[in-house]
Amino acid sequence: MSIAIAPWGVELEGGKTVEIRPPSDLKITNVALGDVLADANERTTFKLGIPLLSESEDDEDDEDDEGNEEEKMQTLTICSLTAGKIEQANVEIILLQDQLHKFQIVGKNTICLTGYYIDQNFDESPDLSGFSDDEDEDVHDLRYVSSDVEMPLDELDEDSDAGRFEEVDQDEDEKEVTTGSKRGRDSLASNDAAKPLSKAEKKKNKKQKLQDGTAAAPGVTSEKVEEKKTEGKKEEEKKKKTDNQKGNDKEDKTKLKEKELPSGLKIKDAKIGTGPMAKKGQMISMRYIGKLPNGKVFDSNTKGKPFVFRLGAGEVIKGWDEGIAGIQAGGERILTVPAALGYGKRGSPPQIPGNATLIFEVKCVSIK
Repeated sequence: MSIAIAPWGVELEGGKTVEIRPPSDLKITNVALGDVLADANERTTFKLGIPLLSESEDDEDDEDDEGNEEEKMQTLTICSLTAGKIEQANVEIILLQDQLHKFQIVGKNTICLTGYYIDQNFDESPDLSGFSDDEDEDVHDLRYVSSDVEMPLDELDEDSDAGRFEEVDQDEDEKEVTTGSKRGRDSLASNDAAKPLSKAEKKKNKKQKLQDGTAAAPGVTSEKVEEKKTEGKKEEEKKKKTDNQKGNDKEDKTKLKEKELPSGLKIKDAKIGTGPMAKKGQMISMRYIGKLPNGKVFDSNTKGKPFVFRLGAGEVIKGWDEGIAGIQAGGERILTVPAALGYGKRGSPPQIPGNATLIFEVKCVSIK
């Protein structure tokens, strides 16, 4: 059984021949005329050159025939398109991984091919353990990419639970002393007796009352009580300011910064990876989820074998070639791809309508 693992598309100019070696098994589903016609009255033909199978190709160790691929190509005429009559054709063509194929356009008009990479060894039993990368990547689901923004431990907000627990413990100790055995009360009384007061202080304490109506503690004046209340209020206000500042710092650091390129592509870095940045010509292994603006998922690769492509070689849509450049292994991005960098006016029916903006949540697994 096969399963789609990534979208694919390419635009071919009239009168040219292009060679391609798919990095994975590729299924072509649609052939259509381009947006701009060089000659509206001319018929344009799409031809496909495929490897010509022979008995000797069954032997994987036969390296003498590797340089004769040009002589073993078979050319097939797939379809002919004419503006106003037949402008597109639905096909089912599978190109095998790492085999040489040739796309030939006979005529002046541009031809657009669309399809998707497939996995023909797909196992129907679900893998409930999450991602299972060869590089022993951590289990990760791109559907929750926005929750993966990490904060350093020293910047996490520290509440004052420790002080609150100490206060409870103190209350419990006082409760045990005041409500416990007679010995506890005697001990408390002996502590008070250890601090004798002068006659003037005793007389003053008898008359002194706190503002809340309770008796003043020995040796405590109303001025000292007010002073402690004022200090408590200042400490509380200072703590509130500190907590608010920490909250603002956290909010600023967790906001994703989006940048827009001149082409209209928008990029958000949800998580910065490690190691060198992805460059043109390198093989990139990716996880991704493709969505329409209404949230509908039209394609995804979140487990099993990662999607692999060569960056900048036209093996994926232009939005990917531009948006993946510069990412680091382990990095995560959100790409908002305009229709001009995706599937254009025609789209890729039935999953992707014409002129559709595409949103991809991507994670770079490795760069080679």
